[in-house]
Amino acid sequence: MYVCLCKGVTDTQIRDAVIDGADSLRHVRQQLGVASNCGRCAQCAREVIRQTKQELASLDAACQVA
Repeated sequence: MYVCLCKGVTDTQIRDAVIDGADSLRHVRQQLGVASNCGRCAQCAREVIRQTKQELASLDAACQVA
């Protein structure tokens, strides 16, 4: 789904940026331009970042247990 209509950024692009090491909205904004125009997407982008970081942490924990 599109998160940032101004820049045409999708949730998948944000997730990929987080997987590649972006760990904050500032870093994602630098890479993709999300929330750099009108800013209406900032909260949704933060939520995608938070969820992705949580999923990565869960996977990391599961790998350490196994």
